[in-house]
Amino acid sequence: MTNDQGAITAAGLRLGYGRNIIVDDLDLTLPGGAVTAIVGPNACGKSTLLRGLARLLAPDAGTVAIDGEDVHRMSARALARRLGLLPQQPTAPEGISVEALVRLGRYPHQRALRPWSEADSAAVETALARTETAELRDLPVDHLSGGQRQRAWIALALAQDTPLLLLDEPTTFLDLRHQLDVLDLVSDLNAHHDRTVVMVLHDLGQAARYADHLVVMRGGVPAAVGAPADVLTADLVEDVFGVACSVVPDPETGTPLVVPRASARHRRS
Repeated sequence: MTNDQGAITAAGLRLGYGRNIIVDDLDLTLPGGAVTAIVGPNACGKSTLLRGLARLLAPDAGTVAIDGEDVHRMSARALARRLGLLPQQPTAPEGISVEALVRLGRYPHQRALRPWSEADSAAVETALARTETAELRDLPVDHLSGGQRQRAWIALALAQDTPLLLLDEPTTFLDLRHQLDVLDLVSDLNAHHDRTVVMVLHDLGQAARYADHLVVMRGGVPAAVGAPADVLTADLVEDVFGVACSVVPDPETGTPLVVPRASARHRRS
């Protein structure tokens, strides 16, 4: 795949739940070959947008296309070969083991006359190894800790081996070390395995550090779109999140780092 594959384009997109419209008349292009982070305050439409891009939520109006092809004209299997998804609150069949869950990621690649292959086994083993879940393979998913369960679901998405990966809050339930492990993995998939990644994140510093492209949502529409260094300013953070802050270079990476202003009671004398 070339570096520009996996581009997603939304045009005139309207998404909601019944009469409650969350995203309205949205035009947005997310570049292929990049890591995009979608950020914003609670209830701003981040996860709704991701669900719409993944065809989990049918639009009331507008279109979503991957590399110019309308996702609503693709078969479910064809879409699953193009796009892998980690939803915000995935649900596993009761009693299913970690390995069995990850093997489900190979379903889009199966055919009636094509049995399970060495390539399928290799994809599963690679996904287990990359997410450090190989030692958990025989355990039921519903017996895992929150962080272990999250890594098992990420392994399923990796085993699906799609050029485009959508992740809805992939660091949820993870401690800091495993948050960074997951984000390092995302970065590696993009840099060395030609994956386009779109993920919803809450931490602005992590989004700026790991993303090439930032979409800042407010009230169901983008308030700003672009490279983190161009988008993430103190004025924007205060306007969108209501937090007075300074934005300084991250001492490790040079990427924007949001430092909230201390209240009077927390200032050192």
